[in-house]
Amino acid sequence: MAANPPSTSLAHRTLSSIRAGGSASPSGPSSPHTPLRSIHSTFASPSSLRAEEDVVVIEFGTRCLRVGFSGDAAPRAYVSFGPEQQRRVGDFRVWRLDYVDDWRKRSAGEDWGRDHELWSLDVRNLDLGLVGDKIERALREAFTKYLLIDSKPRRMIAVLPSLLPTPLLSAVLDTLFNRFSPPIISLLSNPLATSIAAGVRSALVVDLGWNETLVTSVYEYREVRCHRTVRAGRMLVEQMDRLIGRSLARLREVHYDDDPGQPQKYSISFEEAEDITSRLAWCKPAQAPRLSEEKRGGEGLPTVREQDESEAPHGSHGVSIPLASSHPPTTLELSFLQLAEPCEATFFDLQCADASFDDHELPLHLLVYRSLLQLPLDVRAVCMPRIIFTGGGTKVLGLRRRIFDEVVRLREERGWDPVVGKAAEQLRHNAKFNSRATRQAASDGPTPVTSPTPSSEPPGGGSRGWEQDGVWHEGSSTTPEADPIEEQLRRGRDAKVGPQGDLRAIETVGAWSGASLLAQLKIPAVATIDRELWLQQGAAGAARPSEVDFKVQQRQSMGAGGLMRNATTNTNWTLGIWGSI
Repeated sequence: MAANPPSTSLAHRTLSSIRAGGSASPSGPSSPHTPLRSIHSTFASPSSLRAEEDVVVIEFGTRCLRVGFSGDAAPRAYVSFGPEQQRRVGDFRVWRLDYVDDWRKRSAGEDWGRDHELWSLDVRNLDLGLVGDKIERALREAFTKYLLIDSKPRRMIAVLPSLLPTPLLSAVLDTLFNRFSPPIISLLSNPLATSIAAGVRSALVVDLGWNETLVTSVYEYREVRCHRTVRAGRMLVEQMDRLIGRSLARLREVHYDDDPGQPQKYSISFEEAEDITSRLAWCKPAQAPRLSEEKRGGEGLPTVREQDESEAPHGSHGVSIPLASSHPPTTLELSFLQLAEPCEATFFDLQCADASFDDHELPLHLLVYRSLLQLPLDVRAVCMPRIIFTGGGTKVLGLRRRIFDEVVRLREERGWDPVVGKAAEQLRHNAKFNSRATRQAASDGPTPVTSPTPSSEPPGGGSRGWEQDGVWHEGSSTTPEADPIEEQLRRGRDAKVGPQGDLRAIETVGAWSGASLLAQLKIPAVATIDRELWLQQGAAGAARPSEVDFKVQQRQSMGAGGLMRNATTNTNWTLGIWGSI
């Protein structure tokens, strides 16, 4: 019987060496290697860390939403509203060959262009649930297509107009809290964010929006006054449609009813009218002021430049506009002077007197002038050289320059006198009154300078001077003693004073960029709403701004019960300037 051979176990097949994490290796020097470092699970994924720190900034407008992260220079998503966004899932009728979009059925009366708006300021017949659905669909499209983030709760900053009605504000906050679950939402006004984006603390913000134009004065990061007018982008598009309707009626030799008391019958679709307005609408420059005979130096009539009769006048050249939505489709020829008429009639309307306008339909130059006139003297001096034009209406060629020139003309004609009318103009331009005052000032003559007589009054006893040790000391040339308190106060003041009292326009990078900068600097907002408090109390739980005790926010503990203590102590909250609307 043969003996069994001894069993030999190989090193690479030993189970103990595999479990022990090593194998038998010859002793010797090993090559250097980088030791393994244990990474904590919190910092394992950079996306999870970024999701906790990111703050989503949302700017709400009537026609669009701008969405992005705080700290960015520009928004990442620009989502506009339209009929295509309201189409149901699975509705592919627009790709059928026999599909015809009849815009007249959905544009009856005042509904022309309503499908392209998020909300209307007239909330009496407004469906607030539909407004919430539009906001949710636009935000989800922005999150999934442009921001590339999930639905994890994040802090949000909402940039809203300062005159937004409370029902619309409540619909916006209900949609954000119930469908996106952010822990905190901070509210920021559009004019304040625009001023911060321009790099100034005080400004006069002229927002040329869609439904209305707002003129807001901001002084030291606080809104002082706000005025509005209905002369805005929607009226400009309607005036362009009236111009095209009159031209089509003249071309077809039919009557065009342009009665403002009757409901308007639109000639083309809203999409085509808006496209023509954005491409071809422009504003005429301001006319040069007529100089009086005294300012001209008695030169008489101005010199008239000779012009050839065969030469075409300025602006008579035309452009061909193909109209696809008219019935039947046609091509219209309009001159550039005609294309400037809608802007002239919408924003200025110079053929009517100032007294014929209501407070809500003032021309833009008159609204800006009255907004400056109603401000206090120190606020007006600071806001005059910081006029900011923003909004979609600023894209019209030459509009900002025209408004600024008209305001300068009003300031030169009227000054800052609130009294206007024929009597005030006659008194201001009365040559007889001015000459009488001039003659009276000339008859008085210059004030005589008398040499002081020496006296023995002690220092401070006389207003002219005093005599001391046989030497006469002039009181006006005496250097006052240095006051240490005044020197300390003067040291703390800023020696550089900005421009004041001169009209000047400045540029801004937009309200969204200003809100992004504020969020990056972690500046606390006045109107900050907690989700739990909003779900419990709603808009009715907001206190008035005067009842809120603003205290310095202290660092809260994140331990057991820290968040609950913070939620119970911060029960007094406010909607800020939106709570009084």
